Amino acid sequence: MERDQRVANASLGALIVLQGVMLFALYTKTPPHPPEVVAPFGIAPFLGASLALAVAALMLGSVETRAGRVACGLAGVAALVSYGPQKYFDVQFGLIWPSVVLGQIAVVGIGIAAVRGLAGART
Repeated sequence: MERDQRVANASLGALIVLQGVMLFALYTKTPPHPPEVVAPFGIAPFLGASLALAVAALMLGSVETRAGRVACGLAGVAALVSYGPQKYFDVQFGLIWPSVVLGQIAVVGIGIAAVRGLAGART
């Protein structure tokens, strides 16, 4: 369980940094930056919510508690808007691939740690 906690926390930390950099790039208009609006919402408020979910997951114990696992799962799903497989077809993929790949690795890490944490909680 301790290893799963470390993996989840490291993955959440990676997502916090990646999403923070995206938000900074958006505000400063540093290319490549995310679009200001994506249907059905503005990206800045969404990134803020994604960051808040990741921090909440850390504060709740990520995989140690049910609330932490829920927050981890939601943080991972929210991150997929920015780092999901659809980004392989983005016209700027050649510029953003490092963050997409790392974001996907972090989401997988969160998923595995959360599932293992859930299995450990049931035994």
